[in-house]
Amino acid sequence: MGSLLIAGTTSDAGKTTLVTGVCRWLGRRGVRVAPFKAQNMSNNSMVCADGAEIGRAQWIQAVAAGAEPEAAMNPVLLKPGSDRRSHVVLLGEPWGELSARGFLTERAELAKAAFAAYDDLASRYDVVISEGAGSPTEINLRQSDYVNMGLAQHTGAPVVVVGDIDRGGLFASMFGTVALLSPEDQRLISGFVVNKFRGDVSLLQPGIDMLTSVTDRPTYGVVPWLPELWLDSEDALDIPARRTTADSEVLTIAVVRFPRISNFTDLDALAVEPTTSVFFTASPAEVRDADLVVLPGSRATTSDLAWLRSTGLADAVATRVAADRPVLGICGGYQVLGGVIDDPYGVEGGGRHDGLGLLPVATEFAVEKTLARPAPTAYEIHHGVVRVVGDAEEFPGGCRAGATWGTIWHGLLDDDAARHAFLTEVAGLTGKRAPDGSVSFAGLREERLERLADAIDEHLDTDALLDLIERGAPSGLRFVPPGAPG
Repeated sequence: MGSLLIAGTTSDAGKTTLVTGVCRWLGRRGVRVAPFKAQNMSNNSMVCADGAEIGRAQWIQAVAAGAEPEAAMNPVLLKPGSDRRSHVVLLGEPWGELSARGFLTERAELAKAAFAAYDDLASRYDVVISEGAGSPTEINLRQSDYVNMGLAQHTGAPVVVVGDIDRGGLFASMFGTVALLSPEDQRLISGFVVNKFRGDVSLLQPGIDMLTSVTDRPTYGVVPWLPELWLDSEDALDIPARRTTADSEVLTIAVVRFPRISNFTDLDALAVEPTTSVFFTASPAEVRDADLVVLPGSRATTSDLAWLRSTGLADAVATRVAADRPVLGICGGYQVLGGVIDDPYGVEGGGRHDGLGLLPVATEFAVEKTLARPAPTAYEIHHGVVRVVGDAEEFPGGCRAGATWGTIWHGLLDDDAARHAFLTEVAGLTGKRAPDGSVSFAGLREERLERLADAIDEHLDTDALLDLIERGAPSGLRFVPPGAPG
């Protein structure tokens, strides 16, 4: 039937949200649709049913589409471990480490795998909706690009550019996105979508009309600001938006914002409870004062352990544990709470590191990464193998000592019964209200996916969008000078 690539003027412009909404909208029409992102850079990932690791955003897009998540939907996943090096997951499996400079020389191999994955999906689905990365006008990377216009050229897909008007500078960035592309790439840029608009659309219309006049390309619609429409994020840029308002009656949950935080979507299930207020922080005072502190996943556990000590957060957590006040560690956070982290194979640079010594566990990094689905909502992504070496009570995926819990499982709290039981005990320890058990996390996710598809249906020109998907980019689109630099 066809294809579409949704690009953005910037990172976090709304590409992920728009792809998710379009996938659900098409799925509701009975279209067999698959999401695709050639390369994702994110420490938020998910394990598919077959054990393949993909970006969390592509997993939720597949859920929205009614498709089984698989490695082909996100063939290249880069998981930053430092500012200059990333762990590469290729077709769902660990591939190796890559430096920023080395990445330029390895792109051809990754591009070949990505294009093959797309072609495979296109042979099995009616429509493939692709998500670009960053901006399609990364002129310094265009020669080796396979994520944005390089992908569009390979597939012949029309491209729609989405921009976040809440940031300001929308029309300039949309015009510039087109004007700095080569004539060949411009032929595929078919129009725009405005995202996160607050106010009267009629006030925006003169700008939309002018953008059409100078680019010869339509705006397919204006998506309004959609409050509380969280989706499984791939980007740490989303963290500040997740703080919820606290009052004296609710359970305050402070999540330590590691420099290399990963899989922070674990906290979404806690945040949807009306009896909780979740916020991310690097403040020792906030860690001391919260009702519950969570040490989340980390892509660089030993580095983030050193950061905890350097910031005074380690002392704040230790003070809580000594006072028998609730602390939860998840995956890397669980490892940090233990006594020893041994890295004999140099997974994170090697060496033996003293943990915080707050749980009777020891960790040893293995060469092979563990990728598993041990329970319906739970999944494992880790090199660190954790052993209980002292007296502790059982806890799913880990252990418990006093008011300190640890689990190697991500997604444990997505399970309604497990979350309710955990929060009820924490509430009893803190004197705050316990949840009533009425919240269905999976149900809320479905409601929000439906609301997003409703917004696509209501606010976009869906007839024109469907025609674009079926027929491809219109012929004869005007070239917008100056074009790509020579």
